[in-house]
Amino acid sequence: MKQSTAIKIATGVAAAAIGGLFLYSRATRPPVINPQVPEPAKPVELARYLGKWFELARHENRFQKGLDGVTAEYALDEDGRISIVNSGVQGGPRGERGYIEGHAIVADDATNAKLKVSFFGPLYTGDYWVLDHGDDYEWSIVGEPSGRYLWLLSREAKPAPAVAEALLKRVEALGYDRWALRITRQG
Repeated sequence: MKQSTAIKIATGVAAAAIGGLFLYSRATRPPVINPQVPEPAKPVELARYLGKWFELARHENRFQKGLDGVTAEYALDEDGRISIVNSGVQGGPRGERGYIEGHAIVADDATNAKLKVSFFGPLYTGDYWVLDHGDDYEWSIVGEPSGRYLWLLSREAKPAPAVAEALLKRVEALGYDRWALRITRQG
């Protein structure tokens, strides 16, 4: 076989594989729960946002399917990026805790409310928008521009029921279907 034919075949196989991954990722995305995602409500002070957060609820997605006890920890790296360690438990409270590490960079210097995150190296980045947060950074609502993903975060694993209900009402005020959210069980 000629070298140019072999290169064409290899290129075709690589293109088909990349195309297949793209179609798979498109086919497994969750449905839109907010067709008109709002801009973030207020700026974010990164130093106050850093630290540990507990996930209270999320719009279920394939990369977190069935996880409970979910936490996210953010820290500032020496190079100015934000390191991320997400963890969760599969199979109930006694399940094994898994971790994934990533990084984020600020995508909107004016507000610090829009980040680009990556857990799989530079080939794939996702949007991370802090849509709203408490004045004391005791809670946060995180989404992204497609309206397919949403997370409710709290500094407490189990905030008071009135706080959780107020967050769900704020989600509705932002245009999301609160009933499409999966409540995260915290240990």
